[in-house]
Amino acid sequence: MSRTGSKKQKVLLIQGNEAIVEGALAAGCRFFAGYPISPASEISEGMSIRLPQVDGTFIQMEDEIASMGAVIGASLAGAKSMTATSGPGFSLMQENLGFACMAEVPCVVVNVMRGGPSTGLPTHPSQGDVMQARWGTHGDHPIIVLAVSTVRDSFEITVEAFNLSEKYRVPVIILSDAVTAHTRETVTLPPHEEIEIIDRIKPTIPPESYTPYEVNSTGVPPMAAFGEGYRHHVTGLAHDVRGFPTERPDETDVLIRRLFHKITQGFHEIQKVKSYMMEDAEIAVITYGSVTRSARQAIMDVRHLGVHAGVLQLVTLYPFPRQSVENVLRQCRAVLVPEMNMGQISREVKRVNQTATRVTTLNRVDGQLITPEEIYGLLIKM
Repeated sequence: MSRTGSKKQKVLLIQGNEAIVEGALAAGCRFFAGYPISPASEISEGMSIRLPQVDGTFIQMEDEIASMGAVIGASLAGAKSMTATSGPGFSLMQENLGFACMAEVPCVVVNVMRGGPSTGLPTHPSQGDVMQARWGTHGDHPIIVLAVSTVRDSFEITVEAFNLSEKYRVPVIILSDAVTAHTRETVTLPPHEEIEIIDRIKPTIPPESYTPYEVNSTGVPPMAAFGEGYRHHVTGLAHDVRGFPTERPDETDVLIRRLFHKITQGFHEIQKVKSYMMEDAEIAVITYGSVTRSARQAIMDVRHLGVHAGVLQLVTLYPFPRQSVENVLRQCRAVLVPEMNMGQISREVKRVNQTATRVTTLNRVDGQLITPEEIYGLLIKM
């Protein structure tokens, strides 16, 4: 530990999964329920040690279905809550994830992606769960999906995930992968007082006047915790402003549109990207996750040959950062989208491509990381 003035900074050699643990604790997470699964198990292990140290609660559940249910219950009781899993476990969580979307229960779900489908490649990286993160649970629903690329990202974006979840009363999914999860780097964690922490909005009116799902200008109703004297009715059914099931078209339409509206209003702070050498780029690599490392090395290598290449790293995958991607498509004559899947984000890029920009894909599905050499080889031909 080093000291800068009166503020303490932690200098740690940690892996991505451990950084997620530290980020969650810094954001105020005090409840974790989960079930071990490669390559995410270090998150559960870390939480089992660290949560009791801060008066938090760790529970190893019997499966991922129960884990998600426990996380929802703890959040309704007022605790910032999280779970972590990988592909097969993430599939099991989808029904309860939909419940959290409809009931507007803030929580964070970490999916450390591995090869699939089914049991797939348990110890190898993949990015095959991108579309599942957006559309895995049924119904037309808004959700926030963030992707981490480095150990530092794993800390910072986890804090951001909790902040967004609490502010917008929505589940937030963090997509990592086996490479980022197990990469070890030295990171300097900021002093706690320098970390922005956002908590859910609490009601300021007396219990008898409380409307659990009121319609207001932000689209986000204040949220009282169970046990605080405010009456709740929580259901996965379409419900009215008091939380009671309804089939009235006028009430269900208002509900679903409000769920989307609150996220749409926050596009300016939810949709985040990072740019590397994009100022004069004529060719861009649009990437996310651990592939970003390879992309950054590749563009530095091709620039030695006089190729003006840059990287747009997508931190937010959903809601898809359309404006940032469109700006790159208008600026560059060619774009490369490398992914460890058969082309999931590349479909989103092509969907918003309104210009004559050529979009090329690079896909690996063999459980191996896309290398700088592979990206370099395509960039010099573009």
